[in-house]
Amino acid sequence: MGWGNERLNEAAAVCAAQLPAVGLVWWIREQLGDDYAYGGAYGGAFALACLLVVAPLLVPVLGLLQALAQVVPAEALARRAARRARGPVWVWHLGFGALIGAAWAALAALLWDWSFTTTAPLLAALGVLPVLGLGGLRRRPRGSRGVWLPSLFASIGLFLLVLAGGVLATVTGVVEEYEPPQLSAEQLAGEWHGRDGAVLRLRPGGEAELTALPAETEPADPSADPSAETAFAVCDGPGTWQRDAKGGYDPYADGPEGRPGVVVRPTGGCGRRTYWRIGGTAAAPELFVPFGDPDAPVVRILKRVP
Repeated sequence: MGWGNERLNEAAAVCAAQLPAVGLVWWIREQLGDDYAYGGAYGGAFALACLLVVAPLLVPVLGLLQALAQVVPAEALARRAARRARGPVWVWHLGFGALIGAAWAALAALLWDWSFTTTAPLLAALGVLPVLGLGGLRRRPRGSRGVWLPSLFASIGLFLLVLAGGVLATVTGVVEEYEPPQLSAEQLAGEWHGRDGAVLRLRPGGEAELTALPAETEPADPSADPSAETAFAVCDGPGTWQRDAKGGYDPYADGPEGRPGVVVRPTGGCGRRTYWRIGGTAAAPELFVPFGDPDAPVVRILKRVP
């Protein structure tokens, strides 16, 4: 069988059917995980609303891209392998789809420093339903309506299934909300690195050393909300720090006591005290602070240097 527009259209349709459900899984993970979500429930609901609005336009395009990058090449290789080594085409298709997913994961790890061990299984899993869906479409009438109408129904069904499963898992406690690691002052002391050469050295006793470190600036209008200030200073030199177990002043905090973190005060007139929230895990802790609009902040992250 050749790979004309008809077959590519089928592959794009079955790929697109799973994408809204995948997007919902990602959204649920971001809400429950350490995603630096500073907007609270409003920000999460706004993100989901945006996802639903753009989905009808974006999903077919993404489905076509996945078909071109993974599903169609994998089936072409599977048919050749089945003719030479025998065996079911769909089994070969799954295998080659996983291999192509691993190749794309390796490229992402090389270009963007993504985790290969995390990305490769995800890309392999994204190829499973399209393989099974293509097998089912062979028994259906051809043409765009015969392909995309079942894709629409399948997409809605998968989305509702994931939504119901996510709500049930959250209510029953199967999936628990993320809790940041509890770090003592001794555990926080050390060197933290961020982007653009940012370095924060926290020394025992409360002294700090800043290198290209972003810090809050005074609002232009003293009566303005400090969280509305989008600019931040880049500071070098000495400073002080202290662990804040109660959350202190954090304009992005979800609750009245905020979230445990580190208060860093530059000295020498560069910026003002900045509240770095604790994130990550106990094995790989992080410090982060959002600057600017809570609904669309600029986030700077520091990672602990072993």
